[in-house]
Parts: sequence; structure tokens; C-alpha cells
Amino acid sequence: MDLRERLESPVPVVAPGVYDALTASIAEAAGFEALYLSGASIAYTRLGRPDIGLVSMSEVADTVAMVRDRVALPLIVDADTGYGNALNVERTVRLFERMGATAIQLEDQTHPKRCGHLKDKAVIPAAEMIGKVKAAVDARASEATLIVARTDAIAVEGAEAALDRARAYAEAGADILFIEAPSSRTELAAIAREVATLRPLLANMVEGGTTPLETVDDLGALGFRLVIFPGGIVRALARTARDYYTSLAANGTNVPFLDRMYDFNALNGLIGTPEMLARGKAYEAAGAAAIRDAEDKA
Repeated sequence: MDLRERLESPVPVVAPGVYDALTASIAEAAGFEALYLSGASIAYTRLGRPDIGLVSMSEVADTVAMVRDRVALPLIVDADTGYGNALNVERTVRLFERMGATAIQLEDQTHPKRCGHLKDKAVIPAAEMIGKVKAAVDARASEATLIVARTDAIAVEGAEAALDRARAYAEAGADILFIEAPSSRTELAAIAREVATLRPLLANMVEGGTTPLETVDDLGALGFRLVIFPGGIVRALARTARDYYTSLAANGTNVPFLDRMYDFNALNGLIGTPEMLARGKAYEAAGAAAIRDAEDKA
């Protein structure tokens, strides 16, 4: 799927959050059209820490490469602040694009950043972010690689300033606009009314976050063209993991939990173990046949 063309449709693209190749493959099998590689989810799962700028560029790049090796869907990658200034943004975009990112998201927070739904955020000057967006656009090797410009200015400078920033980022060449953490449906509607005609507009659904949870259909009706659910999978898995470990500690066996987990064979079926083993045997047979042919010709 060409993501740029798909975003021209009034039906929003839904991109669930993933953080590794396993979650990406499960999401792909569920029938989604695109995936969102969440920096927050990488922090939660790889570091066991909050989304406060602790994840490095190389850690995200490695994750992009592993996910891309497993799935073919368009992959929207959270690149935080670009890990520095405009020159760092250039390197980030080049690297993430090579690793397989379809779209690269940059935000205008100061560094280190924090989750857009945490308090006490700070943003860089609009002029500095405009330079970062221009650097990202110039650095990409293909125009098929989309640049997502996110502003966190609502919580810092107010809604009008956030809208002004979004307009400026569109003018700088951003392909998708993302105004983070509106606090009401009225604010969501105002954002869509003001800037959805400039570029495809992204909505972020965070369970328990600042923005009220809306359905994809309702967001599409407002004018949003891309809806992400970045950390939902981690919140679901974390609760399941807590229940699993509590059960195992209490019972000394996984028998009481079997109806809530895959067994050995089911998990191997999910990740394609039988198919991979069969493919390996086919290559072994092909190699043996090549040796026999060579010996026959000798």
C-alpha cells in the first residue's frame, strides 16, 4: 500500500502501536493497513521505564530493522525529537529510512522529551522546529518516505499557537500533521476544522491520557486521516503479565492460567515455526540435489 495515496481517502488509516517483530506480526495478521512503532512502547518494554527520552536513536533503528524483516506493512516510526538538532534529524531520517520506515515522526519538544500526555512539557522555538522539518524533508532519499510533524504546544502555549505551528510545519514540507494532546472533543473538532485541509491529520488515542477516547469512525467524520493507538498493546500485555506471574507464584504451576495463554504448539504455529522448518528442509534438499547433479556431471 502507498501510504501517501491511502491517506487521501476519507476513511482513516488505523495504525496500532507495536514495539517488536512479534507484536508487529500479530497486528499484521489481524488485518491492519499500517503499524505505528511507538517510542514509548519501546521504553516500556526494553527498558521497563517511562517515556522520558531514555530510548536512543540506535535502539529505535535496530527495532525498525527487526520489525521490517518480519512485516511488509507501512511502518510509521516515532523518532521523538530527532535526537538532537537539525543535523541529528538528517542522520535519523537517513538511518530510519534505510532500516525500513515508511513515515518518520518528529516532535517539537525540548530534549530530553517526555510522553505527550505527561505534564510539564516544554517546546523548542517554532523556528527551530521548522528547520528540523526542512532538514528531514531534505534528508529523505524518497518522497515516498513521509515526514510527520508533531507539536506539543497546546499544553505549553495554547491551542492557537499549536495551530500556528502546525501551519508552519506544513509550509516547511511536513506530509502529515500531528497536534498532540487536545483535551476535549471540541478541541479535536477545532483542530480538524483549522488544519485538516492542509495535510492529512493524525489523532492519537491514549487510554487514560489527556485526549478523550473516540472511535475511528467519529475521528474520520471530524477530518482525521490517521489514527494511532501507540501504547495500548503494552498496557494490555502488562496487565496480562502481572496476572500470569501472580498466578504462577500462587499456584506453582501454569495449569490455572492455560485458558489465557498459548501452549507450546500454538505459539509455534502463530510465529510460523512449521513453515520455516519446512523451508529449511527444502533448501537442504536443493543443496543435496545440486551436489548430486555436480557429481553426475563429473
